[in-house]
Amino acid sequence: MEAEDAVLALPMPGAGRCEHGAASRNHVYVVDDDQMVRRSLSFALNVAGFEVRAFASGRDFLDELDLLASGCVLLDLRMPGIDGIGVLDALGDRLGRFPVVVITAHGDVESAVKAMKRGSTDFLEKPFTDAVLLEVLNTLFLTLPARAEADAERAQAAARVAVLTPRERDLLQGLVAGLSNKGVANRLGVSVRTVEMHRSNLMERLGAGSLAEVVRLAILAGVEPL
Repeated sequence: MEAEDAVLALPMPGAGRCEHGAASRNHVYVVDDDQMVRRSLSFALNVAGFEVRAFASGRDFLDELDLLASGCVLLDLRMPGIDGIGVLDALGDRLGRFPVVVITAHGDVESAVKAMKRGSTDFLEKPFTDAVLLEVLNTLFLTLPARAEADAERAQAAARVAVLTPRERDLLQGLVAGLSNKGVANRLGVSVRTVEMHRSNLMERLGAGSLAEVVRLAILAGVEPL
């Protein structure tokens, strides 16, 4: 981050770090290689009461990501090094905690649509007014707690599924596909008794009390059907 960005977006003591996975204020992260854009957005958003940090590159932002509180990201698409699409790909399953609004040049809607397919929540065409920007951000912050909670649930589900053996994982995929024990056995080429044994072990490993809970965990963890 360059010196002028640090002055314009000086964080409050303790701000910018995650505490129990929640942000105490509405944080906005400006990621743009254009110094004037960073300065003008930081000023406008600080005046509006947001906690702002500006980054001159996608790499700078991603390097700090683990230390940042949940918040909205204003992301330029065209940057040297890691561009906006690269940042979206790197955010991956953290997009729930860091919803992205892409900033794009006038007439570059095709790129903005591509970004939305990669996980961007919205996009703004330059030039845009402060009023339009604030409306978009205020809408996002209304949904951010639910997004962050859903992110945490997916991460927890993935961690629980990760402890399964390869055979238990196969069975789980069969359950997600809606197959009966006999159907899973036929698909995997094993006996029904073997499937029943693995199913019992699977539920114990997952700490699940019902088949419905098992399937819900699998879907949250992104398990594909067999």
